[in-house]
Amino acid sequence: MKIVIVMAQTLDGKIARDAKHCADWTSTEDKKSFAAESKKHGVIIMGSTTFDTIGRPLPGRLNIILTRDPKRYKDKAQPGLLEFIKGTPAEIVQLLESRGFTSAALGGGSKTNAAFLKAGLVDELLITIEPKIFGGGVAITEGETLDLNLELLELNKLNDHTIQFRYKIKK
Repeated sequence: MKIVIVMAQTLDGKIARDAKHCADWTSTEDKKSFAAESKKHGVIIMGSTTFDTIGRPLPGRLNIILTRDPKRYKDKAQPGLLEFIKGTPAEIVQLLESRGFTSAALGGGSKTNAAFLKAGLVDELLITIEPKIFGGGVAITEGETLDLNLELLELNKLNDHTIQFRYKIKK
């Protein structure tokens, strides 16, 4: 299964000011790109902290929310649209493959990104660089040590100030 991390970050490498910061700071073009990419895969995977900042399922794709406590979200679950699952990255991939998915978008947050990267399950990163600097905040894989080599596949200018890179992880 192909897994693509889809994230926006500031020029100084932050995806949020803190764990509760909503991604309302990104450009319209990034939001359109994020929607198109995640809908293309038909499924988006994110951690519960990221979901809590959004507060609703993203339409037009299956939303898989990783949580240590799926029962906490039982009133919000909507099979086929919004599902709360406890499992390792490998178990999530296996579940999605058993349901016929061949690819998935990974929408964060930093702990979820790091877990999938450490498991060797991420194939590509689609990263938007927005013209902002937060100084402090949350990095794409906050607090995790990784040593990955990347190959640039695409470079796009989304608007006059925002760029987007697509990288392949060399395995």
